[in-house]
Amino acid sequence: MSLIRPFAALRPQSSHTTAVIAPPYDVLNSEEARQRAEGRPWSFLHISKPEIDLPPGTNPYSEAVYAKGAENWQKMINAGILKQDAQPYYYLYGLTMGEHEQIGLVAVANIDDYNSNRIRKHELTRPDKEDDRVRQIDALNAQTGPVFLSYKHHPTIDALIKTITAQPPSVNLTADDGVVHRLWIVDEPAHIETISVTFDAMDCLYIADGHHRSAAASRVAEKRRSNNPQHTGAYNYFLTVIFPDNQMQILDYNRVVRDLNGLTVSDFWERVAQSFELHPSSRPVKPQSSGEFGMYLNGQWYQLNIEAPSDDPVASLDVSLLTDHLLAPILGIVDLRRDKRIDFVGGIRGLSELERRVDSGEMSVAFALYPTTMAALMAVADAEQIMPPKSTWFEPKLADGLVSHLL
Repeated sequence: MSLIRPFAALRPQSSHTTAVIAPPYDVLNSEEARQRAEGRPWSFLHISKPEIDLPPGTNPYSEAVYAKGAENWQKMINAGILKQDAQPYYYLYGLTMGEHEQIGLVAVANIDDYNSNRIRKHELTRPDKEDDRVRQIDALNAQTGPVFLSYKHHPTIDALIKTITAQPPSVNLTADDGVVHRLWIVDEPAHIETISVTFDAMDCLYIADGHHRSAAASRVAEKRRSNNPQHTGAYNYFLTVIFPDNQMQILDYNRVVRDLNGLTVSDFWERVAQSFELHPSSRPVKPQSSGEFGMYLNGQWYQLNIEAPSDDPVASLDVSLLTDHLLAPILGIVDLRRDKRIDFVGGIRGLSELERRVDSGEMSVAFALYPTTMAALMAVADAEQIMPPKSTWFEPKLADGLVSHLL
């Protein structure tokens, strides 16, 4: 089986696309989703967060939630809001956020290549989150949340994308957050063949975001293969949008910590100065290079600097440097996944959010980090290693509901 292939997507009818698309299921909590979907009966949140149609307080992992999602899904299909394309296509998905633009390929990717690590990973997954996605896929008999992949940019694909996107898109809309979403249908047989052959010759693809969705797709495929020895089902592939590495935008993923681990401010400051060059700053510090950090403490910004090792792709990450030299040895935060004393702030919120969290008294200290690069992410994945939690914050986000893959 090929690395990727075209598919017949289930998509909103053009007159309903704006009403349907929604933020990814995992960026909103249940109450935020309930508010966002109010008065919008065709919002995809009724499928991706179906607890919003059940009494407040409903466990989002209860059987009733998955059943409600399947009911809403079928209702939208029966009403003609969602309709499957007549034959398999590739699609191009353009995202524009401010001055940043990226254009990716919508395709389904081979589960076997995921299992063999040709589609490379860089994060651990949590069984409970995997279970949630498995149950959602089974309930809908479809994959609705695309996995965000990346590839090393290729001149053949670059040229083809330029040719296709010179034509008007089938979808061109601006979401509530100001991000522009565009979709082109790739229906020329020669273009489809070029894409398939070029990607199949690539060494690998990289998961940027969507480790739980891809792991869940693999589990669903394994279960369904046991009932179908010929392995002929659509479940052998999973829904993806694949962007070139040179267009990816990773923002900083910052940290705030609730207390100073019993240290006074002066003792903490002295401990930090033993490992980092430390300089007070009269303005907020947004790091400009790897090994540089901003720290906000007691109403004061500081610039921190430390040299990174060059021979270890994980230890040289800024998120690792901060953990290994400050969070763990000084603040006693070793397990970033479970320690309730630390929280994470996406760079989209700006440095003012770090100041707000500290000035309010909720947190004691905040750290601004330089964004992880795609080259660093790929180096970790190529080494078959795992990045620390909350290492990357990709923007802009893919919309849920624009394309779905029926199994």
